[in-house]
Amino acid sequence: MSGKKITVYDTTLRDGAQGEGVHFSAKDKLYYLQKMVEAGIDYVEAGWPGANPKDDEFYRAVSEWAGPNGDPGWRSRTKLVAFGSTCRVGESPEKSDSLAGLLASGADTLTIFGKTWKLHVESVLRTNAQENLRLIRDSVAYLVSAGKDVFFDAEHFFDGWLDDADFALQCVEAALLGGAKGVVLCDTNGGTYTEEIVGGVDAVRQHCSPGVLGIHVHNDGGLAIANTLAAVRAGANQIQGTWNGFGERCGNANLSTLIPWLQLKLNYQLIEPEALHNITHLSRYVAELANYPFDEKQPYVGRSAFAHKAGMHVDAVMKDNKTFEHIDPALVGNERRILISDQSGKANLCLKMRRFRPQIEKDDPLVELAMERIKKAENEGFQYETAEGSLDLLLMEILGQYEAPFNLEDYHVWSDPLRGELDSVAVVKVRVGDKSVHIAAEGDGPVHALDQALRSTLSTFFPVIEESLLTDYKVRVLDGSQGTGSIVRVVVETKHGSKTWGTVGVSSNILRASAMALLDALYLIILSSQGKAF
Repeated sequence: MSGKKITVYDTTLRDGAQGEGVHFSAKDKLYYLQKMVEAGIDYVEAGWPGANPKDDEFYRAVSEWAGPNGDPGWRSRTKLVAFGSTCRVGESPEKSDSLAGLLASGADTLTIFGKTWKLHVESVLRTNAQENLRLIRDSVAYLVSAGKDVFFDAEHFFDGWLDDADFALQCVEAALLGGAKGVVLCDTNGGTYTEEIVGGVDAVRQHCSPGVLGIHVHNDGGLAIANTLAAVRAGANQIQGTWNGFGERCGNANLSTLIPWLQLKLNYQLIEPEALHNITHLSRYVAELANYPFDEKQPYVGRSAFAHKAGMHVDAVMKDNKTFEHIDPALVGNERRILISDQSGKANLCLKMRRFRPQIEKDDPLVELAMERIKKAENEGFQYETAEGSLDLLLMEILGQYEAPFNLEDYHVWSDPLRGELDSVAVVKVRVGDKSVHIAAEGDGPVHALDQALRSTLSTFFPVIEESLLTDYKVRVLDGSQGTGSIVRVVVETKHGSKTWGTVGVSSNILRASAMALLDALYLIILSSQGKAF
């Protein structure tokens, strides 16, 4: 790699975990740390020791951890960070429980925050400017004297700088006088404009030139990425952020976007190219670990990032990907997706069908037939943009490359609210080859019962089904004018190994629509295990 080095400071486990609906257990944090070490992230801030038992448990566990693959040298590549505050007003550092907790954590690097906005000094701390400067200087000096590297988080720096620039700069200077390795300028409220970010960074750089000058931006104004990039261009050499933009209120600067932006577009050095190629997987891993929905429209790493729908666009991309893709998706471990709908052209379909028949061309009659079938299906309510699994089955059928591995001959579902939690029963009759099997199963609702019955029946013949998981189930009423008799579209998302696909069913009977989507999902699990799909 070439270019100026920018260090990456990951605060997902602390600041990201303050986001609504984001949670990590102590064990989750250890799994997470291993992934970040493997990715070569410079700093991982894992929590606030003493703030809650979970963080204390994690830091104790790390002290006994042998490192990824039993490599104890991981600390030379990735610095574990503990976060906390300065000592309190009128308190000496030696008496501070917060600072004691930081030292007891065993973390390689410590980050403490302090006030840099007079509004907070006077209205929140209820003290004066000189005492605030003492809190910063003495707290940093105490931790440094204990042999620790210390970063000072200049909380509300940009608001403070705009309000009283001299005082804000004095706070930064106090941290450096105390021996801080670096200072991090925070747009804590997330509402600072880009020009003001540049002005604040430039003022600190000219006033005291810290060795490490970090930027920590929240996204309340929707400018976290732009403001972080601007700060780097103005002289910041450390970016702080969270994967997928997790964080309080509207979130933090998104590392999933920032890292490829800086490395691929601005030629800075952040992580190794091999790690960059894995960034899509890493971003998804973090969302899954936090049990949080992944935003598929994220730049670089989302499934929609390189998805093409308009026929003219697809035709151009097939000729030269630079026409409608700002980078090669493979650079970030993502892939191009060609979406099929009644708005698509032959180029879209042809490219999609080449996965199953590489030599097919746009003038092939089967391409025209596929277009007609898709337009007819979409007119009936089907939609394939989020149900590419069902689309694959349709195209394989048209190409003569698909035969259902089993047949659902009959099914019945009963629901009784008096039964308790498992209030539904489904009975299915399935034929596989020359064998016919009846099985009944209970479920929490009729669709769950039907899914359970199908899986129980088929897993005897196709054990791979037990390795799959239904991860999402969506129902949309297409036309509400018929009330409870309206046509509905059901989309089921299924995961098998690292692959995820959607399947779709449409009917005025929600159970029939669900059965259609579930059957397509099961067909694909079996076919993919046989090497006939994907």
